[in-house]
Amino acid sequence: MHVEDLLRLESLDLTLLWGDGPQLTREISGVTATDLEDPGRFLQRDELVLSGLVWWAPVDDEAKAERFVAALHGAGAAALLAGEETHGGVPEVLVDACRRHGIAILSVPVHTSFRAVTDTVYLRQWGDLSRRPAAPYALPENVRAELSRLLADGADPDTLLTRAVAHLGTPPAYVLSATGRTVARTPTAPRLSVRRAATARTAPTSLSVDPDATPYGQWQLHLPEPVDVPPRMLHEIAEVLAQHRQEAIRRERTTRGLATDLLALIDTPSPTASAPAPLRTALHACGLPDQGPYTVITSAGPDGDDALDALTEALHHLTDRAFAVGRLPTGEPAAVIGPGTGADTTPAPATDTIATLKNLWPTLQSRNPDVPLHGGISTPVATPQNLKGALTQARYALTAARATKGPGAPGGTGASDGTGASAGTKAPAPAPAARLTAIDELTTLDALLTGIPADVRTAFGIHALGRLADDTNPSHRMLLETLDVFLAHNGSWARTAEALHLHVNTVHYRIQRVELLTGRDLARLDHKLDLKAALLCR
Repeated sequence: MHVEDLLRLESLDLTLLWGDGPQLTREISGVTATDLEDPGRFLQRDELVLSGLVWWAPVDDEAKAERFVAALHGAGAAALLAGEETHGGVPEVLVDACRRHGIAILSVPVHTSFRAVTDTVYLRQWGDLSRRPAAPYALPENVRAELSRLLADGADPDTLLTRAVAHLGTPPAYVLSATGRTVARTPTAPRLSVRRAATARTAPTSLSVDPDATPYGQWQLHLPEPVDVPPRMLHEIAEVLAQHRQEAIRRERTTRGLATDLLALIDTPSPTASAPAPLRTALHACGLPDQGPYTVITSAGPDGDDALDALTEALHHLTDRAFAVGRLPTGEPAAVIGPGTGADTTPAPATDTIATLKNLWPTLQSRNPDVPLHGGISTPVATPQNLKGALTQARYALTAARATKGPGAPGGTGASDGTGASAGTKAPAPAPAARLTAIDELTTLDALLTGIPADVRTAFGIHALGRLADDTNPSHRMLLETLDVFLAHNGSWARTAEALHLHVNTVHYRIQRVELLTGRDLARLDHKLDLKAALLCR
């Protein structure tokens, strides 16, 4: 499909603002919607760029429009489709910038949605399955023609799957996601739990729908009962489902662009972050309501689109909640989860969201066991203005998840556990296990400290312990061990002496040395807390 083809479609009612032959005959590879001021890193060559121009204001100078269009030119964008709704038209400075950089620019009227443009492009690109010659195909021609029509009409996966196997007597059939989510099932197929579906997708009667997808984005066609048909017929059904899958991925890319814009707005340090109007506009663009409660989740683990696919797949299990997944300006995947409504129309509690995701996390991790997948979740916030704080909480919880070494060892000080083992014989720290941490789980000093960046923890430990921080000195290691056991026994001289097999006077002497080297008074509660935190930060 070429840029000029869009202008011929009366249903879109687009207007050419600038562009000549070479620009209008460029072939379109895809569509990306964005309102970032510099979207270049998110664009692919020959894509259409849809923008509502939220990033521009009448008071802005020409340089802002120049930077935006230069980013499009640098990424090789095919054309810019600019929405008229935000400013009542397309700014002339933007048209001039497109003319200078040789980027065709078309205006999108208020009554034409960006979704309509996206759907038009991708449906035209697919073509028609029934146009292909019938000889090499196992599916009957009338079935292929019907499936082609259903694809073009945007049918849901349940309908596609049911019609695809109808001529086989509509046997039980499923389309299952990488984590056991039921994407589609025929009317004869009973519901499957996530656990059973995760097992079923690996059965011999399962067929991959999209083998090239990321580990978190793969779908499987599963027929629990044997069907006496040529294997090629099942492969063709899988191909039809793969076409539907590709359309869903393309729409998802557009949605991710809008979510990335929303996250950039939330993460901005400027006063815009607390202004409700731009945030509500961005929330609406992502299909989220303008009132909460909202929950923010961030994640870290695999590279590239794998991380976004992992987070998206996890959130699809929240069947009663809308969400928007994208990238923060710093590159981390993140999502805003909207309010949920249960069957009784009451808001679903945040604990349900956290419990669902925590139960799912090991399955999600199993899709790519070589790369630990971590996540952090905020507490719910009521208004768009509170989203900045929720993002801060989610990032802190993510840092805690990444720092946690495993069950029973949240931090690790390297000092004795009270058995008399030397503080200088630290066992190698185990690698952090995949973990999802909610901010409301950080209810102890140890858990709270895990959310602090490692460099800050280390610096605090060194400065709080003073000269005692040099654990290359055997005497210092001995004193650290004594301090750790003393604090673990609530400052009891007798119990500390018993745990270390020492005389009480020796414990007194060592604690006096600790106080001298650290400048702290262990008779004071605040100084005890300072040193306990310093040990936990080592």
